[in-house]
Amino acid sequence: MYSGGGTKVLVRKRNGRMVAGVCAGLADYFGLDVTLIRVIVAALAIITGGAAILAYLVAWAIIPEEAQQSPVEEDQKSPVAENPAARTREGSPR
Repeated sequence: MYSGGGTKVLVRKRNGRMVAGVCAGLADYFGLDVTLIRVIVAALAIITGGAAILAYLVAWAIIPEEAQQSPVEEDQKSPVAENPAARTREGSPR
């Protein structure tokens, strides 16, 4: 996810989450598959004797949750909303 200034921001995702959205947020931030991140977290939890679970809980506490957007806000981000001249009616330009 990008902030208003175009910089990348780490947030816990609402879509694709299983527990808290930490793995989904990390996967989105680094551009990786969420399953790969989950496998890495599980492997680290086994290897470190549970320290990775503590790290996950800390990440859950400090990483902000993705802001919920209403359908109106999502529509305002579309190119059509930015350029009303780009709207078409039944496939033909106005």
